[in-house]
Amino acid sequence: MKLPLLLPLILLPLAACSSQADPVRAGSAEATENRIVSLTSLSADLVQTLDDDALVGIPGNALLRDDARFEGLPAVSEGRTEPDLEQIVALEPTLVIGAAGFHDRTLQRLEELGTPTLTTEVNSWADLRALTESLAATVEANPKPLLDRYNACLAEAPDTSLTTLVLVSRQPLLAPNKTSWAGDFLAQFNIENVAADLQGESPFEGYITLPEEKVLDTNPEALLIVDAGEDLLNQLKGEPFWSQLKATQQNQVHSFDYFGLVNPGSLASIEQTCHQLGNLFE
Repeated sequence: MKLPLLLPLILLPLAACSSQADPVRAGSAEATENRIVSLTSLSADLVQTLDDDALVGIPGNALLRDDARFEGLPAVSEGRTEPDLEQIVALEPTLVIGAAGFHDRTLQRLEELGTPTLTTEVNSWADLRALTESLAATVEANPKPLLDRYNACLAEAPDTSLTTLVLVSRQPLLAPNKTSWAGDFLAQFNIENVAADLQGESPFEGYITLPEEKVLDTNPEALLIVDAGEDLLNQLKGEPFWSQLKATQQNQVHSFDYFGLVNPGSLASIEQTCHQLGNLFE
C-alpha cells in the first residue's frame, strides 16, 4: 500500500525531550554566550521564549516563517531536505538541537567537527517539560513561566468525554496509540482513545494501521480527523464503513490541524489544540 506523501511530515517529531547529549551551560569556561541552532520548530520556539538572544539559526518552517519573533534569523534547512552543514558551522553554534531519526546524520557530523549537539524525541507532555527544563538550564533561564503555561493548558481538560478515535491518513488508516504525542495528549485530557492499547504494524512508531473491520469494531462515539492538506475528511466520507459509525451518526466528527495534536509544532499550536480539545465535548 502506498503511503500518503505527507505522512512523513505529519509524523515528524518537531521537538523533543529524550536527550542524547548533555546541555551546554552558558556559564561554562568554554562559552561566554549561547549561540543555539535548532533544527526543529518547537525547540526553536522554546529557546526563543526562554532567551530571545540565544537563537542564531532555525529550520525553514511555516510556523516560524509567519512569526515576527524569528524574522531575520537564517533558515538552515527547508522541508525534508538535509540541513545545510556548512551554514550551521559558519554560525559558530554552541549547541545544535535536532530530532532523533531525522537529524542523526547531521548531528553526528557536527559532533565529529566538535560542535555540541542535543538529540531529542517527544512522545508525551512529560517529555515536553523535561526538554523545557533542559533548555532553560542551558541558557540559564527560569522554566517556570513555560511550565505554568503547560499546566494552564492541561487545566482545560474536560471531566468526561466520548470514546474517541484519531485518524491521520486513509491509505492506510493510521491512528495514534498511547505511546505517541497525540495519544498522550488525549490521555492528559481525559479523552478515551479507543486505539490507546492497540498494537500492530506501522511504519511510524506510536501509530497503528487499522483495518476497516477494526474501526467498526471499536465504533468510536467521536472521530478526530487530522487535516494535513489532503482533504482527509472528504476522502473518509467515501469509505463504506463511514456511515456505520456512532461518531458519524451522532455528528461527532471534528477536524484538527496536525500541528499541535500530531506534531507539537509550536507553543501556540499546542495551546490552540488544548482550547479545541477542552471545548470538544461540552
